[in-house]
Amino acid sequence: MSLSFAGRLQRGSLSLDLELEVQPGELLAVLGPNGAGKSSLLRAIAGLSPLDDGRITIDGTAVDDVAAAVFVGPEARPVGVVFQDYLLFPHMTVAENVAFGLRARGTPHSVALATARGWLEQLGIAEYAGERPGRLSGGQAQRVALARAVATDPRVLLLDEPLAALDVASRAAVRRDLRHHLASFEGVRVLVTHDPVDAYTLADRVAVIEAGRLTQVGTLAEVTAHPRSRYVADLLGVNLVEGSVHNGVLTTGLGAHVVIADAVDGPSLAVIRPHSISLVRAAAVDSSVRNQWAGTVTEISPLGSRVRVGITGQLPLTAEVTTAAVDALSLRPGDTVFAAVKATDIEVYPA
Repeated sequence: MSLSFAGRLQRGSLSLDLELEVQPGELLAVLGPNGAGKSSLLRAIAGLSPLDDGRITIDGTAVDDVAAAVFVGPEARPVGVVFQDYLLFPHMTVAENVAFGLRARGTPHSVALATARGWLEQLGIAEYAGERPGRLSGGQAQRVALARAVATDPRVLLLDEPLAALDVASRAAVRRDLRHHLASFEGVRVLVTHDPVDAYTLADRVAVIEAGRLTQVGTLAEVTAHPRSRYVADLLGVNLVEGSVHNGVLTTGLGAHVVIADAVDGPSLAVIRPHSISLVRAAAVDSSVRNQWAGTVTEISPLGSRVRVGITGQLPLTAEVTTAAVDALSLRPGDTVFAAVKATDIEVYPA
């Protein structure tokens, strides 16, 4: 089960032109600024926007090949889609919504409903089978949309900002549910998101699209360490620290302690932005900065007028400082430094 996209399409002022491969069992997160072409990519894969040139294959079979005059319509592609606003039919029951794709493909009504109820049971919302979508919470509606997408047994599952419609309070819990349910899907998964926390918790790799072109692709750690544009540095170039919060301190699996300003106890993700990190040669004993971690400089990479400094240690980090700061500290790979961050500069999310 693989997906290959090597195509071009023009939609208004947007020119999408890129090549992308997604491997069996992989979840690829697609990120990029508004208007970059993320949703256009998903629409092309789903068959909702035909290519102007190029080829899309699923499991080695072409579903859109301009040169060979091959185009498989969306209803016949082995693709399931979870839209950003879920797009559940308000006049249908939950079970009828989930059964819709099967019915559209000619499955008898009774069989389609039985399959739909099976998926609702698997996703833990069987008790809502007879309800209308308007009576569901955001998280419940998302699970219905996911059930509808996978009920047709697709080879490719596309998710277009599936958490964007949720409020902040419910997003973390729904993200955990989504991670659990996506783990059981064996096909190719492509997730469009604007949130690096989604990419960290859900994806195997990330692909960044800017102005219709593929800027960067790789694991989150690879992209964070070597951002190739200012957008990537600002969005993905963050330090994501996983651990458990207790009494205002997040403790990582390696025993590093991160003092935070405000977070509830429990498993959490801390976001430390590279430009919030100051580097010093020695720990300051009288500083108001609550966090100071010792580490070894592994890499120094210029990025425009600033420099990204990779640091290993009990808490591996990437810092972004000015060239003047690097020169003043005379930093070289192998040097020992202390990374300092204010507790108020760290964002924390429930994991």
